[in-house]
Amino acid sequence: MTLPVTRALISCFDKTGVVEFAQELDALGISIVSSGGTAKAISDAGIKVTTVEDATGMPEMLEHRVVTLHPKIHGGILADMDKQNHIDDLEKFGIEPFGLVVVNLYPFVERPDIETIDIGGPAMIRAAAKNNAFVGVVTNPSQYEDVLNDLKNNNKCLTDELRLNLARQAFALTASFDASIVEWMNNKNGEIAGGLPDEIIVSLKKQKDLRYGENPHQHAAIYDYVNHKPSWPQAMTLYQGKDLSYINYLDLQSSWSLVNQFEGTSCVIVKHANPCGVACADNIFDAYSKAFDCDSVSAFGGVVALTGEVDAKTAQAITDAFTEVVIATSFSDEALKIFSAKKNLRVISAPKPEDVGFELKHIDGAFLSQTADDFTDNESSWKVVTNRQPSEQELNEAKFAWRVCAGTSSNAIVLTNNLTAVGIGAGQQSRVHAAQIAAQKAQDRAKGGACASDAFFPFRDGIDAAAQTGVSVVIQPGGSMRDEEVIQAANEHNIAMIFTGTRHFRH
Repeated sequence: MTLPVTRALISCFDKTGVVEFAQELDALGISIVSSGGTAKAISDAGIKVTTVEDATGMPEMLEHRVVTLHPKIHGGILADMDKQNHIDDLEKFGIEPFGLVVVNLYPFVERPDIETIDIGGPAMIRAAAKNNAFVGVVTNPSQYEDVLNDLKNNNKCLTDELRLNLARQAFALTASFDASIVEWMNNKNGEIAGGLPDEIIVSLKKQKDLRYGENPHQHAAIYDYVNHKPSWPQAMTLYQGKDLSYINYLDLQSSWSLVNQFEGTSCVIVKHANPCGVACADNIFDAYSKAFDCDSVSAFGGVVALTGEVDAKTAQAITDAFTEVVIATSFSDEALKIFSAKKNLRVISAPKPEDVGFELKHIDGAFLSQTADDFTDNESSWKVVTNRQPSEQELNEAKFAWRVCAGTSSNAIVLTNNLTAVGIGAGQQSRVHAAQIAAQKAQDRAKGGACASDAFFPFRDGIDAAAQTGVSVVIQPGGSMRDEEVIQAANEHNIAMIFTGTRHFRH
């Protein structure tokens, strides 16, 4: 049974538009009950309002912790008006039903604290959402217009469809609010630092639908955490080009997270979620040029990520090659003008990614979670295991190669020289095949450079393959049962080798 709304309960922390909304309700002849600052704002506007204290006969108490927690409030929200015994109870205790509940919550996400954990607000919202057959629950000022249109067009009634949709949004809000409290308590005072909680409660909100997923027959969308500050994809600026695709976002994640691992001006070019070019240089043009030269064939149609401001010279070089997306710290006006000639090229600036803390990965019917591989290697624990010590230049080269390798799918072998990737073998089932692919791409450019392996070399054949490229230093986790054989191979080739003790698999 659809009943006209004759009485509304309004209690809002965010008072945006609430006075104007109350004025419209008053004009429709809907009586208003309100509390605290909301009641004052409505009253100050000359609108008749009954305070919660007058409605319940009880003042607020415990420093505003108890205001609306009263049978005359919750009875009026929860009454099933199709049940005579509910109606009898209302009459017995002098309770008037509410047809509309307008409540939003304390800003716990913005100001996490015991006192911003809302109690009365979620209780009213959940009660109204449960009883959505008779009550409309409004939790956001953006809903005011739809509610007023429904009331005006349906003789003060709300449609079943709107009430149900409002209830769904209400439960999503309270679930998200509780999720933020759980996360705060999990992390409070570092009590679970270095581990994972027993419960992970994730609240996500769709930001936009994407054209399709990895393939045209798959639906796709991007979501952002409700309870965190905006992620870098949500905070980025798209200057031009088509909307980003599902694959674009994956490649952007790989490129933008890796390029921000390096100090100074850097460039990473990614294709199919793996780097095909990486370089650090004194200026942004050289960083791009060196990264592109690593594997110009694979760079075709890739994502280019750069730290620093992109100038006109670099923009021209990027547009001379077919590029899907370019993301950078910033762009000069001249660079943006050059990019505008390529209408389909997506041009993006974004803030530096934040540490994610932990990762979730979906498998059929379940999720896997792990702490994020934020590349927090303790270099003081690295060990040189060969007869020859690396020079300072070789050590810096090895560090660079190690970071690139950590951002590459396993099995991964990376060859670098002069802080530039010259050969990358990614995602191979055999480590020696990854080494062969990296060597093939490097040709003779790795001589005097570094070789990095994301996991230990199980046999000496990986070192033999690296030696054929002319590298002078190898960096790897170590830990194989044949480490002595591998170390012997490095000594035979007069290669310095570093064991990091840390593996960086990436699947």
